[in-house]
Amino acid sequence: MRELDFELDRDHVELNQLLKLVGLCDSGGAGKAIVASGAVSVDGEPELRKTCKIHAGQVVRIEDVVIRVHAAP
Repeated sequence: MRELDFELDRDHVELNQLLKLVGLCDSGGAGKAIVASGAVSVDGEPELRKTCKIHAGQVVRIEDVVIRVHAAP
């Protein structure tokens, strides 16, 4: 399992954009397709909303990759 840390410098980031920003896809559109496929969970629950707002403290998982979202200092 690969773990990534993402430093959030604003209130939230949309789920599809998060996948793009951490390098798991090339575009927001590709991120939407990944979310729509049912491959993504947020805090252990399946997430199908492509633009779901992700906040600091949440954990996103896609296949064997875990993304931990932290607030910027």
